[in-house]
Amino acid sequence: MTGVAQVEVVVAHRERATLRVGDVFLKVDCDPTRIDVEVEAMAMVPIPTPRVLWRKPPVLAIAAVPGTALGRLGQPSQASSTAWAATGAAIRRLHESSPPAWSSRNLGTLTAGLDAECEWLVASGVLSAELVARNRDIAEAALQPWTPVFIHGDLQVEHVFTDGEEVTGVIDWSEAGRGDAQYDLATLTLGHPEHLDDVIAGYGGNADLDVIRGWWSVRSLGVIRWLTEHGFDPTAPGCEIDVLKAQ
Repeated sequence: MTGVAQVEVVVAHRERATLRVGDVFLKVDCDPTRIDVEVEAMAMVPIPTPRVLWRKPPVLAIAAVPGTALGRLGQPSQASSTAWAATGAAIRRLHESSPPAWSSRNLGTLTAGLDAECEWLVASGVLSAELVARNRDIAEAALQPWTPVFIHGDLQVEHVFTDGEEVTGVIDWSEAGRGDAQYDLATLTLGHPEHLDDVIAGYGGNADLDVIRGWWSVRSLGVIRWLTEHGFDPTAPGCEIDVLKAQ
């Protein structure tokens, strides 16, 4: 079998899986609407995205983007400050583009869901009541009406690829829609606060640090149960629970 590309499992859980075979990624999603959103969003945005090769529900095939990921949650980023600033500039171009017709998330639903997760975190003993309460207070800054813009919706640092000082591709657009610009900035810098100034410099200002910190708490509090149930470890150094403790 010499020369045949191996199958790499990039991520896999009960909702979706992503496989890599050579320079092709195969995304399998049980919810076809997420693939609909991903394909439509990538066709609209003014920044580099993967090339869609073919689609046969529930599978989407896309080409790999050049470059390397900006970083990994829980690990120091090897990318330069200039690369982080270039990412901020790319996000600004996205936010200034014409937004889609659909919303990324609903404020009322988001708040209710967060409160339910906070109750579970305390009742299950995963986190102390004091830590949860402190972060729930910080989160309130983000849980206010926002002016909707075109957001990526899941702009984790692993989803941005750069080559030197250039952003070469942004992947995983299934959560894209109309939402709060600060949410993208917060998701990108979650666990990497040392690069927040670089991102804001490239973005060109107009960032609210209290709201960004609020989104750090919202995202971390809201995802711990899901991560645990799907085989991920929010207790790993530099990940969600450490983010909450650092707030």
